[in-house]
Amino acid sequence: MKQVLQQPSTGEISVADVPAPQLLPGCVLVSIRASLVSAGTERASSEFARKSLLQKAQARPDLVREVINKVRRDGLLSAVHAVRSRLDQPTSLGYSSAGIVTGVGEGVTDIAVGDRVACAGAGYAVHAEVVCVPRLLVAKTPDGACSFEEAAFTTLGAVALHGIRTAEVKLGDAVAVIGLGLVGQLTVQLLKAAGCRVLGFDIAPDRAELAVRLGADSASSASSEFADICAQKTHGFGVDAVLITAETSSSEPVNQAAEIARDRAVVVAVGTVGMELQRQRYYEKELDFRVSRSYGPGRYDAAYEQKGRDYPIGHVRWTETRNMEGFLQLLTEGKLNLNPLITHRFPIDQAREAYDLISGARRERSLGVIFTYSGSADLSQRINLVPPESQNAARHQEDLRIGLLGAGTFAVGTLLPALQQAANAEMVVVCTATGAHSRHAAEKFKFRISSTDERDVLNSQDVNTVVIATRHHLHANQVLGALAAQKNVFCEKPLCLNEGELAKIVRAHGASSHEQNPRLMVGFNRRFAPMILRMKEFLTLKEPLALHYRVNAGALPPDHWINDPEIGGGRIVGEVCHFVDLLSFLASALPIEVYARTLANNGLYSDDNVLISLRFENGSEGTIHYLANGDRAFSKDRIEVFGGGAAAVLDDFRKLEMTRFGKRSTLSARWRQNKGHRGEWQAFAKCLREGGPEPIPFESIVSSTLTTFCIQKSRASGQPVIVDVRGFMQAALRNDS
Repeated sequence: MKQVLQQPSTGEISVADVPAPQLLPGCVLVSIRASLVSAGTERASSEFARKSLLQKAQARPDLVREVINKVRRDGLLSAVHAVRSRLDQPTSLGYSSAGIVTGVGEGVTDIAVGDRVACAGAGYAVHAEVVCVPRLLVAKTPDGACSFEEAAFTTLGAVALHGIRTAEVKLGDAVAVIGLGLVGQLTVQLLKAAGCRVLGFDIAPDRAELAVRLGADSASSASSEFADICAQKTHGFGVDAVLITAETSSSEPVNQAAEIARDRAVVVAVGTVGMELQRQRYYEKELDFRVSRSYGPGRYDAAYEQKGRDYPIGHVRWTETRNMEGFLQLLTEGKLNLNPLITHRFPIDQAREAYDLISGARRERSLGVIFTYSGSADLSQRINLVPPESQNAARHQEDLRIGLLGAGTFAVGTLLPALQQAANAEMVVVCTATGAHSRHAAEKFKFRISSTDERDVLNSQDVNTVVIATRHHLHANQVLGALAAQKNVFCEKPLCLNEGELAKIVRAHGASSHEQNPRLMVGFNRRFAPMILRMKEFLTLKEPLALHYRVNAGALPPDHWINDPEIGGGRIVGEVCHFVDLLSFLASALPIEVYARTLANNGLYSDDNVLISLRFENGSEGTIHYLANGDRAFSKDRIEVFGGGAAAVLDDFRKLEMTRFGKRSTLSARWRQNKGHRGEWQAFAKCLREGGPEPIPFESIVSSTLTTFCIQKSRASGQPVIVDVRGFMQAALRNDS
């Protein structure tokens, strides 16, 4: 199928052939018939992408600070690599479209195949022939009541409606609309349908004239004239509300709004405008300034949008979904006239010309730009980038033939480069939920097949090693599926999210524990870092060790997906497993008891400041201080180990100091960290090619995973918890009989 993509580093627009998306639970698959280009939002995105690196830095000083901090912490080359990886991922454009439902995901009961729907949401309702959209970002349109082109305005209509609701306007109010682009023109018509007197302003005379034709009581393109109009139409009092639907970095619109508003009026910023308010104007009239957030309540709430947890109508009357439905209702009743807003139509193949138009490269006035679709898209979830007849048939049993599940920022920026540098593997098939990410990863790393169907990985006879880099909640089932298909597995941490999943994996691995059967590896890369290997070699184990690991992890927003127990599992399961594994490796022993306490923080850090004590089976003792309350500019990892008359300290995998008998030696890595990603692949590839034990013993993998679950229990109970990995594995295996 075809999809419009933008290259973030250059702003270049392309129409790519990508696999059709997966149909995910709680979502619907839609064959798109029309999508609307949001000129303001998408032009701003294109303009930013076309900027040079210096111009991008000037526009986003917040990102520059992040890069500077990363240079200080991780080294120049690591920071440059991270920036290039971010700019390398193509961006999906578009967020307002309409079409016909072709598939319904698990849990969706009120939409059926064949329904006509409007779709919303950046990343979902993109400019593509087929999209997968969460249920609550979809609204049904009555058959024949409106065209697909009209329904494609629904997202912008919901934006306009939410702005009006935020202003709390009433029947008969005089309302000014500043900025008469698409959202402004829709706002004018919606206000008239609500029984308001509407006065419009735009610096473009033709847009002011259009607003009058579509129902505005008056409109102007001159600021002084508009102020006079507002005074005349309100008997000198000023308007009851002002909705600013302009797109500009200037603060002139918000201060113009203060001039034309009455005492205690409401001013609402709907568009992206400068907000340097002239305090005196707002103070003298005691104006109420508000910002309207997108389509309405539910926007940016993962529980609402991604999990389909609707808000009760008795508590939240107008959610983003109900705003979409409300707009469609007015449209089907004939109270809105959208056709005059459409100035251009382009087939999806000609998307570049459309963006030349809205960017000003073509000197031609435009307003509503529609992409049209044939409705006969290729719905295949697989694209062969290398013809089957040209594939190398001369393979050996020990060759690594990779099938990848998931191609996010970490996989593309870190995991796959390390794999290619270390393992000399054949890249067979990459599978992601969206075709754009799959195609990009396939082309960049020379996979033969780009897919959005994980069966192309698990069932492929050409794949003998499955690499899992998806979100955490998918890991367990994908590991089980790969082992059942008799394929080697590399799973990025964590292995799973709970003890039930871990028990199933223990049984599956136990059923295939013969030396010739599949091997399992988890991405505990730190134990393969060169400085860690040198530290372990230095610390000859003559007595129990004292180990301390301080992690300056930094805070994550409470609604970040990692903090979601159903998807990310939380940061202890998702990341602390790394540090448990590393201390176990250095101590050459498994944990047998944990005790965890949370630093009181009034909920600011999602309870991510955790102080953990570990007791190991050989008498060694370790602590992990996992902290979210520090400064990210400070180093992240610091490991201190004492024992046998020696001490070793590792700072951020860039400096290792080792002292024994008064003699100190130091290793430094000035330009780049090495956290062992290449080393873990070298070890795993050697195991697969030459045989021998797994690079990380399976018992150790289970131990580190089980320990994180015990840390969660200890944190909740405030008591030490015993870690009995061997008893757990025996119980899991007995359950299989």
